[in-house]
Amino acid sequence: MDRSSTEKWSFADPAWQSGSVSRGQADFLQKTLPIAMLSLALVAVPVLILEPEGLPRLRSLNKELDQVQTENDELRRTIGKLRVEVTQLRDDPAAVERIARDELGMVRRSEVVFQFGR
Repeated sequence: MDRSSTEKWSFADPAWQSGSVSRGQADFLQKTLPIAMLSLALVAVPVLILEPEGLPRLRSLNKELDQVQTENDELRRTIGKLRVEVTQLRDDPAAVERIARDELGMVRRSEVVFQFGR
């Protein structure tokens, strides 16, 4: 059987044992890599948050969302009022007469209209 197929890989072995990285380099990387990553994060996170596409954009989008939700609530109230009015116009003849008189200026044939000058 081929030796490479039976050979087990061990990820626990440090790279310096295989000879590609010296022990001093491995120690240096183990000590400095976490510090470098932390330093990068400490610089990058505030920059990303404070740039125009970061936190200020989030605040403006939240404000716009609140305005749209308020407008939607007003539109829902208007729709509710219009639905009530439609129901009244369908079911109540007195409501039809009221709208014909108030909004269209209509009168019954038996009524007499007097107009006075201003």
